[in-house]
Amino acid sequence: MIVDAKRRASLDYRAAGVDIDRAAAAVSRIAERARLTFGDHADLGIGHFGGLYRLPGSDRCLVASADGVGTKLKLAFVLGGEAHASVGRDLVNHCVNDVLALGARPLFFLDYVGMGKLESDVLERVVGGMIDSCQENDLVLLGGETAEMPGMYADGEYDVAGFIVGEVGAGAIIDGSQIAAGDVLIGLPSDGLHTNGYSLARRIVGLTGEPNEDRAILGAMLPGGGNETLGQALMRPHRSYWRAVGPMLEAGQIRGMAHITGGGLVDNIPRMLPDHVRAVINPSVWPQPPLFQWLVKRGGIAMDEAFRVFNMGIGFVLAVRRDACDDIFRDLEGAVQIGYIAPADASDRCVEWDPA
Repeated sequence: MIVDAKRRASLDYRAAGVDIDRAAAAVSRIAERARLTFGDHADLGIGHFGGLYRLPGSDRCLVASADGVGTKLKLAFVLGGEAHASVGRDLVNHCVNDVLALGARPLFFLDYVGMGKLESDVLERVVGGMIDSCQENDLVLLGGETAEMPGMYADGEYDVAGFIVGEVGAGAIIDGSQIAAGDVLIGLPSDGLHTNGYSLARRIVGLTGEPNEDRAILGAMLPGGGNETLGQALMRPHRSYWRAVGPMLEAGQIRGMAHITGGGLVDNIPRMLPDHVRAVINPSVWPQPPLFQWLVKRGGIAMDEAFRVFNMGIGFVLAVRRDACDDIFRDLEGAVQIGYIAPADASDRCVEWDPA
């Protein structure tokens, strides 16, 4: 069953409890103070997808990132079983993509799992998913922390966080600084929502908080989604792009990379852009998967909002020289040209929509 949405007005992320603008303003204020700790070795500042630390006396740099899975966990609590392993894989893959966005090879990963009461089967599934993903990404699961905190979480609920470190040569950092007008933007397909936009998605779906009813809602077939249930579509894993993109880094064809996470294409592509350029995107050139189409229609979501909350079918974006496009399309399955880089005023690092 799927709850009737006729009573539901047009929704946005803020109405679902997430205020992207307020969060960005808070991070900006925090970043100003964090820079006081940088010293001589931290680089790039705060705002890219990973933090860059130049090792003293070496030409190697460490790239680190930390993240969580967000309210996708709420679906895992309802579905149970393999869904717990899925969020473990999500966590690792998300972190891998963050350090990849700076050209770094992932080295090791650490995890944090917090539970009100330790449930061994759930813990083993979550961490097992992390181990599977670490193996797939040639990544060491170096350690972690499991905390049992009675009264902190509702029964059957938990939280997870991950921390990753990668490395890159000082001359091989891909920070977007070489991006220039005329470069091409290549989008790589996502496998679903990945780990972002779930507060709004859950609101649209109409989950009630009653386990049996919510399982019935998630067990309904996704309209237009073939043989996939709504729960299966929503729990599709956060894809890692390391295996696809990693081998291409040494060729020097890639000038910038953006991991499309919270903030969608609108907020994440500018994170790789230097001053004096802007990104021009044509969203009509790639197919939006059925799940995104259904969420937008059912929630009455404005398209500008949809492209800022969801990845809308594009999980990773490359900025490349125009003469490198043929090689990129040959080597990256599913890659599509989604736009280009155009000149802009000094402070105008933004995304605009191509009316073509």
